[in-house]
Amino acid sequence: METGTFVALGLYFALMLGIGVYAWRKSTSDVAGYMLGGRQLGPAVAALSAGASDMSGWMLLGLPGAMYVAGLSAAWIAIGLFIGAMANYLIVAPRLRVYTELARDAITIPDYFDKRFEDRSRLLRVISSLVIVVFFTLYTSSGLVAGGKLFETSFGLDYTWGLWVTAGVVLAYTMVGGFLAVSLTDFVQGCIMFVALVLVPVVALMQFGGIGEVAETVRGIDPGLLDLFKGATAVSILSAMAWGLGYFGQPHIIVRFMAVRSVRDMPMTRNIGMSWMLVTLIGALGTGLAGLAYATRTGLEVTDPETIFILLSDVLFHPLITGFLLAAILAAIMSTISSQLLVSSSSLTEDFYAVFLRKNAPQKELVMVGRLAVLGVSLAAIYLAWNPENSVLGLVANAWAGFGAAFGPLVILSLTWKRMTRNGALAGIVVGAATVLVWIYAPVLADGGKLSSVIYEIVPGFVFSFLAIVLVSLMGKAPAASVTDTFEAVEAALAEAKRPLAKG
Repeated sequence: METGTFVALGLYFALMLGIGVYAWRKSTSDVAGYMLGGRQLGPAVAALSAGASDMSGWMLLGLPGAMYVAGLSAAWIAIGLFIGAMANYLIVAPRLRVYTELARDAITIPDYFDKRFEDRSRLLRVISSLVIVVFFTLYTSSGLVAGGKLFETSFGLDYTWGLWVTAGVVLAYTMVGGFLAVSLTDFVQGCIMFVALVLVPVVALMQFGGIGEVAETVRGIDPGLLDLFKGATAVSILSAMAWGLGYFGQPHIIVRFMAVRSVRDMPMTRNIGMSWMLVTLIGALGTGLAGLAYATRTGLEVTDPETIFILLSDVLFHPLITGFLLAAILAAIMSTISSQLLVSSSSLTEDFYAVFLRKNAPQKELVMVGRLAVLGVSLAAIYLAWNPENSVLGLVANAWAGFGAAFGPLVILSLTWKRMTRNGALAGIVVGAATVLVWIYAPVLADGGKLSSVIYEIVPGFVFSFLAIVLVSLMGKAPAASVTDTFEAVEAALAEAKRPLAKG
């Protein structure tokens, strides 16, 4: 590895740590500041933070690799994600921002569920918190494995060293600076990802005479690679696009909406976020296709299609630029890890410690517990990631579907249907999660196969969870007047926010 590459990576790590110190001085004096940044995120920071924490290494490794292998038919997942993200901004974002503030200033997703339904049993809070902590610990371990393998394959370092470097930098700025540090680093990381996913495909295209020549080269390999519907059926397209359903139930994404400065900032936040997403998705797809053409023409050896971004970064650029581009992969990995760590820490602090152990704990104590919780989840994730072949990582691949089915319908209906009840919410979580697990693991097909081979598990999980919430809610007593009053106050606040501000 060239010296320039290490210099670029060193500068990147120093910037992340510097942001952590800045955030520590700015917003960690109380638990609301540490966990939610005091609800003071501007549109650009909120939008890129949501985008960067969402995409992870999949954007720079998985999607280009899928495009390299399958061609344009791999774009259906990207299309579904774009539609799902847009719906999330339109349906969930403004309502969640207003509701979590009016519902006694809820600062975590389980806290919102608890206060939305006035659940005195705290069962809804406990179950949703357990789902978040368990699945995000697994999710985090997956990100650490990706970081360890990146250092091993690209930098020639031992996997274990790569694991500790990735975890150490993320842990430092997340523990020190809390939500504001995570959001600001996500913003920087989102900018790095944006530039990288424009630069790599454009420079790769410049090696040819333009898009037409790239298309001609790919067509020479297999004309079907340029066919959006190659090998596609209605069920396979539905399964691919159904990835977009997962957005409504991802705590590390929707918590950004709770932290936006004002609901009036939502339209600008949406425009920035969706523009970023459109360009980066196109860049990732373009990297895969241009990489296939480049490898074919030059004889570049590609043993793993998911490394095409790394290979192009290495052969097309000066080492200093290569270091910047590899930092983009680390940025994608770290932004997701830090977001998941903080959401897990928030649940342990606000939904367990402050509720069951120390109800009147001072703010400084809660902030310290939050930092210790970040450390605890990190150590658990490092333990799970120690062996990159650990079978627990197979579960992580399905966590997106699990969160989407367990929380997605619950989040949507809790924000749009005032007749929904606490028991309906519990039924939705249990039915959604159980359906996903059955779909993945139960050998119910004639040949012993799994239902997930027929259709992506989030589709039945989301549908059954939605139906369970509606049916159980209608079978029970209507919510108390205080619950419906808060719902109506949210609708009034949203209507008010849509009115133009008076001039002068």
